[in-house]
Amino acid sequence: METKRYGFEDLRSIMARLRAPDGCPWDKEQTHQSIKEYFLEEVYEFLEAVEEGSIPHMREELGDLLLQVVFHAQMASEQEHYDIDDVIHELSDKLVRRHPHVFGEVAVADSDEVVVNWEAIKNAEKGKESRKSRLDGIPVNYPALMKAKKLQVRAAKDGFDWPDAAPIWDKLTEEIEEVKEAIRENDPDHLEDEVGDLLFVAVNLARKLGVDPEIALQRANRKFETRYRGMERLVAERGQKLSDLDLAAQDVLWGEVKRGG
Repeated sequence: METKRYGFEDLRSIMARLRAPDGCPWDKEQTHQSIKEYFLEEVYEFLEAVEEGSIPHMREELGDLLLQVVFHAQMASEQEHYDIDDVIHELSDKLVRRHPHVFGEVAVADSDEVVVNWEAIKNAEKGKESRKSRLDGIPVNYPALMKAKKLQVRAAKDGFDWPDAAPIWDKLTEEIEEVKEAIRENDPDHLEDEVGDLLFVAVNLARKLGVDPEIALQRANRKFETRYRGMERLVAERGQKLSDLDLAAQDVLWGEVKRGG
């Protein structure tokens, strides 16, 4: 017997059924606020699948991300605010407007010119004239690393930027010294402030080197997790516990795992 192949309208009907009075108790209870954390979670899970290069995982995670879009649209539809058709229409209309070189008569030389045109059209749509600051419009809830980069990119458009990565090394050293000074002062608020400045400069360095700081830190996290789990596995095979080893022994073990890849 052939398995039914679901389409978008099926998904739409399933979501409506889950939210119906006789639907799923959990789904019926949710609000835009209660499920908003899952949206970001699904984005990161998709990015992880991309890093893995796993096509099946990417497909699955895109589905989970689509669920969040359909879920929010269904709740909005119930309140007669908008529905998924409105979302699709607005997106399609935006894509056509912002690609006049494809859907209109505008000619572009390369992708750089496409980006310039996109930003100009976007600014006109958003009413740039009404914004009081270059920094207006950056989402409040951006992850800190992403927001730091966004702030720096916006400031750079006004020329407030390092010419290249070279002078940032001196600034990084300066911020490290200020962290040390805050430690000597034993002032928690000052220390937090200086560590924040250090991280902000590190984001600047990454940006000027052409490295996305969010992706780089995610990669470092995965690397640490893999190596730490490797340490746990090795000590278990040797009949030991990682917590029973002193730091020197743990460091030797870390090196062993690191050399093993």
